[in-house]
Amino acid sequence: MAINSKQKGARGERQLANKLKEYGFDCRRGCQYNGSDGSADVIGLPNIHIECKFVEALSLYKALSQAKSDAKNGDMPVVMHRKNNCEWVVIQPLETWIEMYKESEVGK
Repeated sequence: MAINSKQKGARGERQLANKLKEYGFDCRRGCQYNGSDGSADVIGLPNIHIECKFVEALSLYKALSQAKSDAKNGDMPVVMHRKNNCEWVVIQPLETWIEMYKESEVGK
């Protein structure tokens, strides 16, 4: 029996929101499930646009392009991805990661 991709995507968004809550962030699914286009899949991290992908085979650059095009008001576009039985990973452009690293205590 095939799993409905919308249901699996919604489940992934809930799992990611719960994982971010474990780190102390008040996150939840975005409003895209109400029919809005372009909203973040998970909200609650200020200035971050999260594109959540819960798939076995990720089209990396397509997902990142979607995050970039949907990000608004200078929000940082990121893709948070997990496939079955694996950990969550964050994908972002190198330039964005370098900026974050330079701003961290480690990168100073």
